Amino acid sequence: MSARGSTGGSDGMSAGRTRLQARSADGTRISVEVHEPGRPGALTVVLVHGWTCAASVWEPVIAELAGQVRVVAYDQRGHGASDPAGPGRCSTGALADDLTAVLDAAVPAGELPVLAGHSMGGMAIMAAAGRSPLSGRASGVLLASTACLSRTTGGLPLAGGLPSPAELSRHLLLTSSLPLGPVTGISRAALKYVTLGPDASGELTRTTAAMVHACDRRTRAAWGRVMVNLDLTGALAGIDVPARVLVGSRDRLTPPPHARRIAGLLPRCAGLTELPGAGHMTPLEDPVVVAGLIRELAASAPADGDDPEPGVASAAGPGSAT
Repeated sequence: MSARGSTGGSDGMSAGRTRLQARSADGTRISVEVHEPGRPGALTVVLVHGWTCAASVWEPVIAELAGQVRVVAYDQRGHGASDPAGPGRCSTGALADDLTAVLDAAVPAGELPVLAGHSMGGMAIMAAAGRSPLSGRASGVLLASTACLSRTTGGLPLAGGLPSPAELSRHLLLTSSLPLGPVTGISRAALKYVTLGPDASGELTRTTAAMVHACDRRTRAAWGRVMVNLDLTGALAGIDVPARVLVGSRDRLTPPPHARRIAGLLPRCAGLTELPGAGHMTPLEDPVVVAGLIRELAASAPADGDDPEPGVASAAGPGSAT
C-alpha cells in the first residue's frame, strides 16, 4: 500500500498554483485550479465545493495539505469563475458531467484520486457514482456535510402528507431567488445561525457571508430546486471504494441523520465523524480534521500498479464517532 499523502502538518501554500478550464458535456466551461506539491508522484485529491460557495471554501484545507498531495479544486457551474448555469442546466446529471470533465482535464491518465465533496459537492460525487462505479475513477471518497435524500427523520411530513414547519422553511430557504442585498450585521447573524456552529468566529462568519452573497441569486435558487427534490440513495452503491462521512453536530442544512443514512448505505464506509459544535461549513470550521480524513484516504490508496483491496476499510480518522 502507498504512503502518499500520509504525512501530517502544513507547510504553507502549495509550491505552484495553475488554472485551467474543463468543458462539460453541454459546453459549460468549468474553472479549475491545480495546486502542485513540488514533488513528483504525489496522489491527486479533487475537492468539490457546496451550494452557494466556491473553490475558495477549501483554502484552509488546501493549506493543511500543501506539499503532501496534488490538489485539484473547481468552481461548480454558476459559481465562482465557472460559466453561469443557464436555464434548465442545473441537475444531478450536470453535477456528474462537470465532475467527470474535471477528472478528465486535471487528473493524470490512469491515476485514481481521492474525491472530497462538501454539501452539493458530495452530491456531485454520488451522482457520478450513480452512472458507473467509482472504483474505475477514484481510490477513496470523503462526503462532508451532505445528503443523499431531501427528507430525513428531522423533517417528516405531518399527518395527511402536509410538510412539517422545518421542511417548509428549508424548502423556502433553498428555492428563494430573492436578492440578498449587501452584507449587513443582520444578514451575517442569519447566515451564522443557518450555516455555522454557535462558536464560529466573527472572521469565519464574515468569510461565509461574503461567499454566499457573491453567489448569483438565480444560481442559488436553481440549485436549491434540485436539492429539494434530491434522491441519490441508489447511487451510493456505486461508491465502491473506502469512503468516510463527516458532519457537524449543529448542522442545520444537512443534519446528522443525513450522514447516518449515508454511512449505513455505503458499501465500504470507513467511518462516520461527527464534529461537536460544528455547523454546515466543515471545511472552514475544522480544516485540520477535514484534511486529516483526506490524508487517511490518500495514505490507504493503492500504489501505482497495485490492485485495490475490495472490502477493506481503513481505520477511523480523527474525531470518529462510529
